[in-house]
Amino acid sequence: MTIALSFLIPIVGALLILAASRVSDNLREGVTLATAVALAINVWSLIPELMSGGRPELQLFEILPGIDFGFQIEPLGMLFAALASGLWIVNSIYSIGYMRANKENKQTRFYVFFALSITATIGIAFSANLFTLFLFYEVLTLCTYPLVSHKGDAKTIRSARIYLGVLLTTSIGLLLPAILWTYFVAGTGDFTPGGILEGNLEGPALGLLLGLFVFGIGKAAVMPVHRWLPAAMVAPTPVSALLHAVAVVKAGVFTVIKVIVYIFGVEHLFAEPSSGWLLYAAAFTVIVASIVALKQTNIKRLLAYSTVAQLSYVVMAAAILKPLAEVGASMHIVAHAFGKITLFFAAGAIYTAAKKTEVWQLKGIGRRMPWTMAAFTIGALSMIGVPPTGGFVSKWFILAGAFESDNYVAIATIIGSTVLNAAYFLPIIFAVWFSREDPEQKLDHGEAPWPMVTALSITAALTIGLFLFNAPLIALESQIVGIVK
Repeated sequence: MTIALSFLIPIVGALLILAASRVSDNLREGVTLATAVALAINVWSLIPELMSGGRPELQLFEILPGIDFGFQIEPLGMLFAALASGLWIVNSIYSIGYMRANKENKQTRFYVFFALSITATIGIAFSANLFTLFLFYEVLTLCTYPLVSHKGDAKTIRSARIYLGVLLTTSIGLLLPAILWTYFVAGTGDFTPGGILEGNLEGPALGLLLGLFVFGIGKAAVMPVHRWLPAAMVAPTPVSALLHAVAVVKAGVFTVIKVIVYIFGVEHLFAEPSSGWLLYAAAFTVIVASIVALKQTNIKRLLAYSTVAQLSYVVMAAAILKPLAEVGASMHIVAHAFGKITLFFAAGAIYTAAKKTEVWQLKGIGRRMPWTMAAFTIGALSMIGVPPTGGFVSKWFILAGAFESDNYVAIATIIGSTVLNAAYFLPIIFAVWFSREDPEQKLDHGEAPWPMVTALSITAALTIGLFLFNAPLIALESQIVGIVK
């Protein structure tokens, strides 16, 4: 019943948000927070059973022989669901401050579709098979479209259509055929430890199927199917945070890891040379996206291309096909979520308080917005991979996996991208704290509203907390590949 509640809570919450909006804005936002807290409590209550070896499941009905609509909780899905449900609370706090301070229109629609997007995210996390995952994957795309197009002007609608077009085209044109092919050769699409394709598909065909999955999962933003992500930056900052940290891109890399571990099987892929291209594609994306980020002057676009690169860290780690790297891939989902949501929260706070959107406008702003820019600094250091931040821990595991397999391409990519990350983040940090304000940009302002500052302070603290207290998370992630810490 607890699994069912994971879907009922946000759906009922969306209906209650709609009803509460007719009474008052305060009640609407109170219902939003209450729904987020209730969902997090319900999802997190499943962790003890999972850690003791249980695998809660809910089978609803059979569509066709071998094709079920059902759910099962395993370590990777729990990691994703716990992350999304927990960060929804923080994002809701932030959204209240942002939406009110910027006098955004259609706030009720925003909160309703946010709740529905979280419902789809939980569906992806708890899916027991490829069919169920595909349904919720598409629902997530459709539910986030109204959020991306929130502003409603011509430029926003045009960018939102790119977002929708790329994600639907890749999923229907590539991911769906990959799923059908899998069912045809294996007779099932159930997520099974060790995979379901060994003995059913080998050689070049296996590499081709892997390609259909990876590029069909457009939300993972492996080049060249990444264009939707920078286009979606026209959305309000809380939506950008949803896209980059809570739901959409995490759904992409989560699905890639889940397919590798539970459909292909790590050992089966490792034995097949035809799968080797994935590591090179991910490494290419990491480096090229980092170079493109280096050239950006708009804060949110810089962060968007940074996300493209950071997502491919996860894909590359999964492609190393070693236990430590698989743990590192899962850990980087969390580390990136905490660090990147902090950076987007800071960008939104800067816009709200100072109406600044460009990197060159940030000189000396740390003196006026110390809390916000301290959080930005922590988030940036995590993207680089500097201790004491979560990004250091995840990169350490990925690097350890690369050394374990003598994978010099991955090692060089991690080192090179770390240098590039430092090249575009450290000058910003220096300018924020040590440069003088530009007289033409000097404005009399302080911090953003307290809900926004509270939220970004929490996520910055989580980024450091992941470095200091990561043992329970590593224990959960280790179950994914059957190793015990």
